[in-house]
Amino acid sequence: MNESSKRSTIYFEPELHQALRLKAASTDRTVSDLVNEAVRLALQDDQEDLAAFDEREQEPTMTYEELLNDLKTNGKL
Repeated sequence: MNESSKRSTIYFEPELHQALRLKAASTDRTVSDLVNEAVRLALQDDQEDLAAFDEREQEPTMTYEELLNDLKTNGKL
């Protein structure tokens, strides 16, 4: 842990905590390293999702009913 790290209390379900501790031990990493990596990956996924929404913002939309009618018209239903 470096000086710029912040401390936080996180409550894990017992089974998750045990799994984290076992994974940390078997990979020679700390629980903090594993949690930081998981949070970082989750935030990257969110960023990618938001970028995809922005890219598709101008696409036309259709209602559920229109979608069903289109599928039926095209022989998909």
